Amino acid sequence: MLRFAHIEYLWGLAAIPAFVLLFIWVERWKYKAIKSLGDRSVVDKMVPDVSFTTPRLKFVLFVVAFAFLILGIADPQIGSKMVEEKHKGADLMILLDVSNSMLSGDMAPNRLENAKRAISQLIDNLHDDRIGIVVFAGQAYVQLPVTTDYSAAKLFLNTINTNMVPTQGTAIGAAIDMGMQSFDFKDGTGKAMIIITDGENHEDDAVAAAKNAVDKDVTVHVIGIGSVEGAPIPVYQGNKQVGFHTDSAGHTVISKLNEDMCKEIAAAGNGAYVRATNSNSGLGIIRSEIDKIQRKTYDAKSFKDFEDRFQFFIGFALMCLVVEFFITNRKSLRLGRLKLFEVKNT
Repeated sequence: MLRFAHIEYLWGLAAIPAFVLLFIWVERWKYKAIKSLGDRSVVDKMVPDVSFTTPRLKFVLFVVAFAFLILGIADPQIGSKMVEEKHKGADLMILLDVSNSMLSGDMAPNRLENAKRAISQLIDNLHDDRIGIVVFAGQAYVQLPVTTDYSAAKLFLNTINTNMVPTQGTAIGAAIDMGMQSFDFKDGTGKAMIIITDGENHEDDAVAAAKNAVDKDVTVHVIGIGSVEGAPIPVYQGNKQVGFHTDSAGHTVISKLNEDMCKEIAAAGNGAYVRATNSNSGLGIIRSEIDKIQRKTYDAKSFKDFEDRFQFFIGFALMCLVVEFFITNRKSLRLGRLKLFEVKNT
């Protein structure tokens, strides 16, 4: 398995297109300058020892050296073996509402981004617990199966948006059922769900689904996100807001936090209900409740003993730079004596 210890340095590769564009511009400028002096064949005879092709070779070597240097600085590492470890933890399933109402701006910058930020903080505080993500609107989908790969969890979390579920609505019950299907009940680990929603359930019986979860020893916690005063739901075309959602009468729709629904679901799921605010996501309280879950040992496989491979990339980059340094803009005298393309008059 290949990974980079400092993946942020790979952004340096974005400079390569800029180098290419700059080189093309310089080459065009040189071509126009030479053309302004007169016929190209005459100019070549005026500077017979100057090569007009070696700068391109030198540039290629420079770009390759730069690319390998950036890769080396990012420190590529190879996992030399797969090992199986024993972990003691619980299974957590995050059920995240991605309906259009989650774009309302009563929580900065909006409900969905506020929720994603809170989940990211929760992932940072996990150790041996496994985590999965289910997204839902009118339907529910597994965004991330239960895993201990927290880096992957954050990667999948960043891709979540309101366009990923085509059917609008808020089917909390379907999300709970999907979360239950994602658990492995054979391993005996403690299990819990955290629902993050504005509580505008219009699709199914979420309370009954929460009760069914409790019957299988799964606790259902709820974080209500939004305000009771509510906020309009923005409409976007691309990345530009063009207005707000309206009803059939043309009135702006105000999305409000349905705390009664959230509390009812949490009560049916033997869990806690917390209302999130701009300053407090509520996950601290939920986390303390999750810590009470019985944790059991489970097996997990992962790559260990990662070995650095940066020296190969740095070495190759230095070699390219050395070769580039010794290539001059003068034509090779030996190749010139061969006169391979000279036409003899007979």
